[in-house]
Amino acid sequence: MVLFLIEELQQDDISRLNVIHVAGTKGKGSTCAFAETFLRAHGQRTGFPRKTGLYTSPHLIVPEERIRINARPLEATMFAKYFFEMCDRLPQIANEFDPSKDVVQRGPRYLQLFALLAFHTFIREGVDVAIFETHCGGEYDATNIVERPIVTAVTTLGMDHIDMLGPTIKNIAWHKGGICKPGAVALSAPQERHPAEVLGQRSKEKGGKIHFVQIDKRLPQNSLSLRPEVQKINASVAAAAAQAFLDRCAPEECRTLTEVDLEVGIEQFSWPGRFQTIPEKQWTWYLDAAHNDMSVKIAAKWFAEALEHAQRHPDHPAILIFSHINELRDSAELLQSLGEALKAHGAHIQHVIFSTYDESDARKSHQSPESPELFRQVWQKINPKGQIWSEPTIQGAIRLARQLGPDGMHTLITGSQHLVGPSLRILDWSPKSQE
Repeated sequence: MVLFLIEELQQDDISRLNVIHVAGTKGKGSTCAFAETFLRAHGQRTGFPRKTGLYTSPHLIVPEERIRINARPLEATMFAKYFFEMCDRLPQIANEFDPSKDVVQRGPRYLQLFALLAFHTFIREGVDVAIFETHCGGEYDATNIVERPIVTAVTTLGMDHIDMLGPTIKNIAWHKGGICKPGAVALSAPQERHPAEVLGQRSKEKGGKIHFVQIDKRLPQNSLSLRPEVQKINASVAAAAAQAFLDRCAPEECRTLTEVDLEVGIEQFSWPGRFQTIPEKQWTWYLDAAHNDMSVKIAAKWFAEALEHAQRHPDHPAILIFSHINELRDSAELLQSLGEALKAHGAHIQHVIFSTYDESDARKSHQSPESPELFRQVWQKINPKGQIWSEPTIQGAIRLARQLGPDGMHTLITGSQHLVGPSLRILDWSPKSQE
């Protein structure tokens, strides 16, 4: 257990962070970001919270993105400082042989280290609220060492990571509901009947009752940050979590999250790689790090709606750049779900470009891509008139998309954060604070 590895990091210190803990299948990162921006807007107006901490995973471009203070990624020098402080406090058991147990004891793994670093950073920085996104599940997640969170929230659940959490939606809901704790406010996005029942039971086991949040009517209806519709659900859960936090932790005169706070929060909201649009001269790029069946269907609907509202010239093509390399998922099945959803929502894709996770020839990872021929067969069944291209690098795929629409095009880039992150770097986008 992670807690065994951080004897010096006391539970009282963690509890004083005033944690909002978020799990889910789709939208947990966005929900965390919305909660942070709402509370930061509230703090700008009232003086509380003065300082926010936000931990999310994975990063798209640089590791410092995972740990944010007042929405700013941790500076590299501070990242290094807190990392080595944390390492100095860990028990010295890494890779040591224990003869009595005939095993090799190892230190914390990659995600465990990041979670520990976030806790240590937020304690050292003295944040007023710490918002934590789980990595994958909930019950056994490295972030779930918080014994007394202020608020727990579960976003929309679906079938993902079934090798670890499944095989059924009930099993997944059981894992996600593991973040519920005695005394904490328990929230959830609207769920289908079976996962809702499991979440209700998990909360009851902890002595509480989970509240299923409906769309907050105070949210600005026409904001681009609240498209597609699922973002309104994520923002509503975030607003409920922020209000519950204020009810428990804010001075009495600072306990109301107002409509102005929500509007300002939405205006300053930014969540790269999720429903992100980047205009570049005559070209428009649409990026979403969708990587499971539920998320690619939502990404397809979002892109179709964007095409419908865009002032497009008839000769400007719609292009898809797709890559998904993962032994734990059926990549061809994911592509099929994406293609069928695009077709169902009226997004006619003239060109599809299959790539790998290799950013460029200079950044070769030598990772074996999925068979281009298998992808080709899947796509031809869905869109027999569309043109199919294969590019060995992401840089090559982006260059080809520009060539296919020299006077203008709209390109959706989706399938994995390992595709979207390098794409942002190639498009010369860089993380900015959400001030």
